[in-house]
Amino acid sequence: MGQHRIPVRRIQPRYCSNLANTRVTSRERRTTVNKFKTQLASGPSFQDFIKGVSVIRTHAADGEYSDTHGYLSQELEMGNSRKVYFETYGCQMNVNDTEIAWSILQRRGYERTVDLNEADVVLLVTCSIREKAEQTIWNRLQQLKAMKRKRLKTRTPMKIGILGCMAERLKTDLLEQEKLVDVLAGPDAYRDLPRLLTVADGGQQASNVLLSLEETYADIMPVHHAPQGYSAFVSIMRGCDNMCSYCIVPFTRGRERSRPVSSILEEVRMLSDQGVREVTLLGQNVNSYRDTSEQFCGSDPTQLSRGFKTVYRTKQGGLRFSDLLDRVSRIDPDMRIRFTSPHPKDFPDEVLHLIAERGNICKQIHLPAQSGSSQVLKAMRRGYTREAYLDLVKNIKRIIPEVSLSSDFISGFCGETEDDHQQTLTLIREVGYNVGFLFAYSMRKKTHAYHRLQDDVPAEVKQRRLEECISVFREEAARVNTALIGSTELVLVEGESKRSAEDLCGRTDGNMKVIFPKQDVAAQAPESDAAPINAGDYVLVKILSANSQSLRGRALSHSSLRGTDTTMIETCP
Repeated sequence: MGQHRIPVRRIQPRYCSNLANTRVTSRERRTTVNKFKTQLASGPSFQDFIKGVSVIRTHAADGEYSDTHGYLSQELEMGNSRKVYFETYGCQMNVNDTEIAWSILQRRGYERTVDLNEADVVLLVTCSIREKAEQTIWNRLQQLKAMKRKRLKTRTPMKIGILGCMAERLKTDLLEQEKLVDVLAGPDAYRDLPRLLTVADGGQQASNVLLSLEETYADIMPVHHAPQGYSAFVSIMRGCDNMCSYCIVPFTRGRERSRPVSSILEEVRMLSDQGVREVTLLGQNVNSYRDTSEQFCGSDPTQLSRGFKTVYRTKQGGLRFSDLLDRVSRIDPDMRIRFTSPHPKDFPDEVLHLIAERGNICKQIHLPAQSGSSQVLKAMRRGYTREAYLDLVKNIKRIIPEVSLSSDFISGFCGETEDDHQQTLTLIREVGYNVGFLFAYSMRKKTHAYHRLQDDVPAEVKQRRLEECISVFREEAARVNTALIGSTELVLVEGESKRSAEDLCGRTDGNMKVIFPKQDVAAQAPESDAAPINAGDYVLVKILSANSQSLRGRALSHSSLRGTDTTMIETCP
């Protein structure tokens, strides 16, 4: 590689006024230079300009992290009991990000409030996956701006911050054009929140949206705020390498990187000790988890589902998702384990057999199809055909006969024809999902589709096709759910039904919502004393009716994952 010479132009100093005739002694020059060096040493370093923040991470004796900045004292970065209000939008990963951000701020002396009116800092954890999600945030920012203007007349100014994917994607619009926010922090910059808020307190806008190849927040224990404390989300990896042509995630959350297994197991053990009954493992491509920390490095290639491929080269070595799932499920046999969101390509048989064999790993798999047309799937860069997807479904049902399947579908993607749409409808009918997430296509900047494809399906056609997909999906879900009438399902109780204080609701192993009357039931067996049902309890419920959205039934008795005996209960009136 040849050297490149950089031309240097020598510029003579220009003087004005009386300085032109002033002689500067060598001692004065040395004094000035030394003073300037001292100022440089105490100010931002070169790392601050290439990383956005100079952070020195140290680990205290108790294992907790400590972030320090060379040019801001820790006293300046303390929250001093200022109240923070969070609003979380979008996916479950954003719920987990909120818990991480709050953990960081709590350690710096901030307090959390659920009352917006008393908040000193309002932080919106945002989503950029679709245009509608972003528009919701824009509308909310206008409301908060009006609220902030009123607050200026009465008390300490309120600071508004945008966290997550929208902060990274729309930083220029948010800071320069609209001037709606004081702080921006991308998904990999939550450690920097105390500094950013300190800068904002000084009257300046503050931003850090740089993505990282390493950040997993493995050393930060999230502050979980699960409903009634019965369930929790645990992030196991961040980012995505799949580069599907419609998806903004690789550009807002960066490349894939996985938390070390020891960090994940520690968090799950802590949750088990706190009485949490269900843990959901989270990741943008959760089942591509691969811990490449030193002790697990190997040379075996990653195994994909048969008939699937990727846009990147086969990855070598590391602890795989099946290994992690095995270890997590052994921590507490009475704790349910779920995971989302997976990619169909990462379901080798070893993962499926583990789900089938382990009693506390839920027999429910999210299998995003996105389309039923091989032509559209190719344009989406999904790495599989319709036939490969259906073969995977057959393999899953063969290994896990009682499995429940859910999926994602996009209507009106670039170039989708009416025949492509009909193929999606037939796929939905053939598979038989009980839960679905369906959306009309929304083009995102930076994506492959934005640069290479035409968003050529009219909005009204997208909407019509979406409505047809939803209709067929509900028909099939109703059929699948109706087949459960008469069965007895183990339900994890979430609490009161939203529609009636007289009913309770919970979820089955297959993640179906079950609603049943609030009443005392036998503690473990029909002949035992009756006991009330509380959130976090496992109960056996006889299914009496069903529709596409939920099941209804009658509670029979308390139970557990390890002590379920449905054969005796089935005959109860």
